[in-house]
Amino acid sequence: MDQASDFVVATRAALAQLSALAVQYSFSILGAIILLAIGWIASGVLSRWAYRGLSSIHGIDATLAQFFSNVIRYAILVIVFVMVLGQFGVQTASILAALGAIGLAIGLALQGTLQNIAAGIMLLVLRPFRVGEYIDTGSINGIVQDIGLFATELKTYDGLYRLAPNSLLWNVPVTNYSRLSTRMHDFKVGIAYEDDIDKAIGIMLQVAKGDERVLDNPAPTAFVMDLGDSAVVLAMRYWANSSVWWATSRDITKEVKEAFDQQGITIPYPQVTYHAPPDEDRPPLLQLSEQAPQTRN
Repeated sequence: MDQASDFVVATRAALAQLSALAVQYSFSILGAIILLAIGWIASGVLSRWAYRGLSSIHGIDATLAQFFSNVIRYAILVIVFVMVLGQFGVQTASILAALGAIGLAIGLALQGTLQNIAAGIMLLVLRPFRVGEYIDTGSINGIVQDIGLFATELKTYDGLYRLAPNSLLWNVPVTNYSRLSTRMHDFKVGIAYEDDIDKAIGIMLQVAKGDERVLDNPAPTAFVMDLGDSAVVLAMRYWANSSVWWATSRDITKEVKEAFDQQGITIPYPQVTYHAPPDEDRPPLLQLSEQAPQTRN
């Protein structure tokens, strides 16, 4: 009987403890559910507000606005998760320390990726190039198709797809051929020393001024650039809109060549003049080879 009564007492005590724990944790679970719901809703609302606010700022790219809005959303969710764990008596200080250590480890493991993200943010903020512009970094060139947080997509002039990490585009000088509205063409051609220089310069200027794509301001100029070994090098500089610069420069080159042919202006081939040394200065073997009779089979 004593054992049975002890068992009943122990059972009642266990049930009482379970009831107390159920009541206690029921409120904790209810509070955790409420916190999760409020945090989820608040993170979505604040994320949308941040996206709209950043998108309304001039110069902020949509990709950058989406990135920062996602950062705000996940930061709120992490805070809510820590608060939920605090409802169950978990020491949040140790959790925050663990999250910091995990974040540091991830940062070290993804150092190259984080570098690309940082470079992508700087490219989106400072905008050294935009979608549709042609750029050249020396090793990477093409028309920009998309600027992401990790990499930039380009299309080469011959129609190839190229994906470049943002760090390679941020740490090097970038030449943007499309940013400015006008561009100069430095055209050079060599003529024979016997030809009339003034006549050749007049032909070049006439060709440039006759093309409606060549801008009047600044006006085209032509001059003697250099006195080469076999030609007088003439140079002409003119400006055209960047959108038609490529076609204009090719057409001007062709028209100058045709005009020179019609007016008798010669574009000489490179020439090398060889002066033979006197007989006494030439090597003996060379003298013997020249004196040897020529035979045919």
